[in-house]
Amino acid sequence: RPAQPHAGGRMNRLTRPRPQPKEGPQGLVSTDQCREVQGQGLIVPREPSNARTVRGTRACHGWGLRAPGFASLAYGPCIAGDKAGRACPPRAWILDPSGDLFYWWLNIMVIPVMYNWIILVLRSCFPDVQQQYLPVWLALDYLCDLLYLMDIAVRFYTGFLEQGILIQDRAQISQRCRRSARLLWDVASVLPTDLLYLWLGLHVPALRANRLLRTPRLLEAFDRRETRTAHPHAFRIAKLMLYVFVAIHWTSCGYFALSGAIGYGADAWVYPNHSLAGFARPRRQYLYSFYFSTLILTTVGNTPDPQRQEEFLFMTAGFLLAVMGFATIMGSMSSVISTMSTADAAFYPDGERVKGYLQLHRVGRQLEHRVAGWHQHLRLNRKMTNELEILQHLPERLRAEVAVSVHLPTLRKVQLFQSCEQSLLEELVLKLRPQVYSPGEYVCRKGDIGREMYFIREGQLAVVGDDGVTQYAVLGEGLYFGEISIINIKGNKSGNRRTANIKSIGYSDLFRLSKEDLQEVLAEFPSAKAMLEAKGREILLKMGKLDESAEAAEAVQQEAAEQRTGALEDAVDALQTQVARLLAELESSAFKLALRIERLEWQTRGWAGPGEGEQTAPCQPR
Repeated sequence: RPAQPHAGGRMNRLTRPRPQPKEGPQGLVSTDQCREVQGQGLIVPREPSNARTVRGTRACHGWGLRAPGFASLAYGPCIAGDKAGRACPPRAWILDPSGDLFYWWLNIMVIPVMYNWIILVLRSCFPDVQQQYLPVWLALDYLCDLLYLMDIAVRFYTGFLEQGILIQDRAQISQRCRRSARLLWDVASVLPTDLLYLWLGLHVPALRANRLLRTPRLLEAFDRRETRTAHPHAFRIAKLMLYVFVAIHWTSCGYFALSGAIGYGADAWVYPNHSLAGFARPRRQYLYSFYFSTLILTTVGNTPDPQRQEEFLFMTAGFLLAVMGFATIMGSMSSVISTMSTADAAFYPDGERVKGYLQLHRVGRQLEHRVAGWHQHLRLNRKMTNELEILQHLPERLRAEVAVSVHLPTLRKVQLFQSCEQSLLEELVLKLRPQVYSPGEYVCRKGDIGREMYFIREGQLAVVGDDGVTQYAVLGEGLYFGEISIINIKGNKSGNRRTANIKSIGYSDLFRLSKEDLQEVLAEFPSAKAMLEAKGREILLKMGKLDESAEAAEAVQQEAAEQRTGALEDAVDALQTQVARLLAELESSAFKLALRIERLEWQTRGWAGPGEGEQTAPCQPR
């Protein structure tokens, strides 16, 4: 039954039409169910979802299956009355610009762009190279052109972000691409300039120089690669060396072309005449030109003096390019080294500052060697103690996911938390602080005030006597200690004092959990708190440090305190009720009093009216 609008002309909640069923990949589902499946990443709307009647059956528009590396695989309308159960054909693939498939496509596009950067210039300046391998070059040229055309098509199927949301609508993507200046450069790079081969011949590959206009795609691929690689500094150095090689390559091609224009062997500066033995081979031509260009760009010298104006201009341009290249190389290398030093300082503590502090205060050599050995251990074994500072710029939820993926396997090995729920472990992971101890260093001493507990991630620790030599037990990976002093256990004779001496045997990698952080987490998980207290009580019983009578007396006191608290709460509730009643009576009395005062005012005005009239009336003669 269609919904009826109310008098205001709008539809209220009770009269809205109920959601119509939709047909999805899992069968006939309702609108609300479609949204729920969408939240699980299975169905992605491509256009506003609506239900309409198609030949008496319901059709669901705008749903699609999420494909790996794609924003979505959108489908057309699926008729619920299709008895054959055939799957809907795909209608559009939308690439996610931050996905893996788009990233690998950019890496593929590096090949044709670099081919044109290097081979096209080489063929244009070395005629013998062009003639000897002409069929290979033509095949590679048109293969690169095919990739260029495919890249233009990829642009029309790549989504974009608008207000942080990935736009997957084909119409909006096409409109954005057509208005983009990149499309003009892409189209210009695939213009069929090869048709000029019909007039000029196949020996002029420079006609394809417009293919170099696709260089921005290469730079985009390099930027993506730098952000994804595990070794960004090495990649920057390799990219810089590639630019240096391309510069020398272009200079060598220009040198050989200039030598051909002047005349091979015309003077000592140009390339020697082909009549000399070995100088007619293409490999010798390129290697000689590359070597000569390297001497020019590195300003090493040992090059023949130029004789003609063209040679002087070429040498001058080479020197200027060398100066700019040296400045670029030095600046890039300084930036890489500075970035590496900054990253290194962010990961590890500054040992030089500590060493200077120790030398300033003339600390003993033995202690200075221990501190230096601790810093050296951190760097050699990649141990970090400042994870919070490293991850502080990440969003809170993303930082939690990173911490869980890194530390949760270690926390699961701890017997104390093996039976705890997943959410408790995730909360605890965010509170853990890594700490590294040197050989022979005490983690805690008997009688110290306990403010944290420890989990052994790696290494071994010994429970020793007061003499520091006698070992009672050895603690290894996955064990924990120090929980007795930070868990408030009733009847604990030691209070919050340490009950044993713990010393590191070698280098030990621990997780530290403070008392405040543990209490904050356990406040949200009462069952886990009760379990931890029970385990701590068992340990105290084995050690003979649990006063059961004191525990019972404390329990009685706590129960009495709870009863008194309950009685006080009841009394406060009763007082609040009485105060509320008094306030209500007071308001009622005030209202009644106001009414009586108003009535009296009206009566007073009625009495005063006639008397005032008699006094003010004029005297009449008899």
